[in-house]
Amino acid sequence: MTRRIILIRAVNVGGAKLPMSELRSLAEELGATEVSTYIASGNLICAPPGDSDEFDRSLEAALQERYGWFREVISRTPEQVRSALAAHPFEVVDDKYSYVYFLTGAPAPDKASAFAERDFDGDVCRVVGADLHIRYADGAGRSKLTAPVIARGLGVQGTGRNLRTVRTLLDLSTST
Repeated sequence: MTRRIILIRAVNVGGAKLPMSELRSLAEELGATEVSTYIASGNLICAPPGDSDEFDRSLEAALQERYGWFREVISRTPEQVRSALAAHPFEVVDDKYSYVYFLTGAPAPDKASAFAERDFDGDVCRVVGADLHIRYADGAGRSKLTAPVIARGLGVQGTGRNLRTVRTLLDLSTST
């Protein structure tokens, strides 16, 4: 089994409460090994059994069954995350302003280019494969570049992590 970095969209915000100890237990119940979490925002590292997409869908179903809410589960291999970091197209002034927004799939090229051309008051973004790279001018909390705007504009859901978190997840996924 290969370790994966698994990201759950929008947990521990609004009504979607998910204790990380319960997330670890759920992953183990679904057959994952080498299970760990990082901070309370839906970051799971594990070696899922069998097909990773099947595991992701099973985790979505288990979360919905147990908690009554649906959230997308998006996973990447450490190599894919390393490539996403290397492909970040913007100057990194501060890790907390630069994000990789991991998408559920690659958006249509016309949607990706049209979205990157939109004016977000100094925030800049660009799709690279199945990831949206963002550099916020004043931080994610005050931006018009929100999750619903991204989902509508690109036609796919996703979840973002700042570069400090992405690097930490990558380090944790490759340590033994």
